[in-house]
Order: sequence, then structure tokens, then C-alpha cells
Amino acid sequence: MASFKIVLIVVAVVISISGCSTSPSKGGLRTSYAAPLEADWIRDGQSLEFEKELWYPMDNVENILDSEVYKVGVYRSLDIFVEAIDVRPYDRLYTKFGKNKYRFFEKHDVHH
Repeated sequence: MASFKIVLIVVAVVISISGCSTSPSKGGLRTSYAAPLEADWIRDGQSLEFEKELWYPMDNVENILDSEVYKVGVYRSLDIFVEAIDVRPYDRLYTKFGKNKYRFFEKHDVHH
């Protein structure tokens, strides 16, 4: 029975340690740089064209569940989405940035 308890303790320690991983470090500092997930033209602030209007990327990324958006088109090989509850004329367009993350695009007011 004592050996069973020891095995159980060892297994518990191994499981708890396995969950504690660190990212690669350089000189004691954590480095966690990831390659950009967006197309260069979006990061450069270029517009997309949708229904003969220009839409511009905004700095913010929205956390939206995939089930809360609806695909309305494709531009430069990227899917274009709107919020599932939005109706025409749309307020925002979205491109997928990551898991449940979407970059939003807005039309510029011609008077500004």
C-alpha cells in the first residue's frame, strides 16, 4: 500500500510540473514574438473594396465568437465578415485575425 501512495504522489508531481512550461528565453528575459497573422496590406492601412465602397482597417481587434459573424464576401483571398445581427447598410466589416479575433473595417466619412 505504501508503494501505491508513492506512485500516486510521483504521478501527481509529474502532472503538476508538466503544466509549468516557459517560453524560450534569451538572457533571462522571456521572448514571445509571433509572426503577424494579417496580410501586409491590412497592416499597412490599405483599404478593401466591398460593394463599390472603400473600407479602412481600424487599429482595434474585436473578440467575437465565430458563430457571431456571417461571411459576406472575399477580398484578396481573405474572407469578409459582418456581425450576424447587422443588416445593410453595414456599420463594419471584419477580417479574421486569430481565434475569435477580428480586425474591423469602417468607411471613411467623405466630409472629414
